[in-house]
Amino acid sequence: MKELLEFLTKKIVTNPTDIMIEEQIPGEGFMNLAIKVNQSDTGILIGKQGRTIKSLKNLLKVKAIQEGLNINIELVNE
Repeated sequence: MKELLEFLTKKIVTNPTDIMIEEQIPGEGFMNLAIKVNQSDTGILIGKQGRTIKSLKNLLKVKAIQEGLNINIELVNE
């Protein structure tokens, strides 16, 4: 999951080297992913009315369902 999210995010942002994704597995069948990007790329990743980040979440949820996981994806701003 982390690799797929990283691959997709790198294709969207202008500073792909600044991407950090933290993966947490709080329990059986659950996964949390936190995305940190360069501050200038935050708006690009969110997109107009949040469409880009929603699309990323939908793609990863489909993959998670195939693997029998519940997934939570969060964009973290510092």
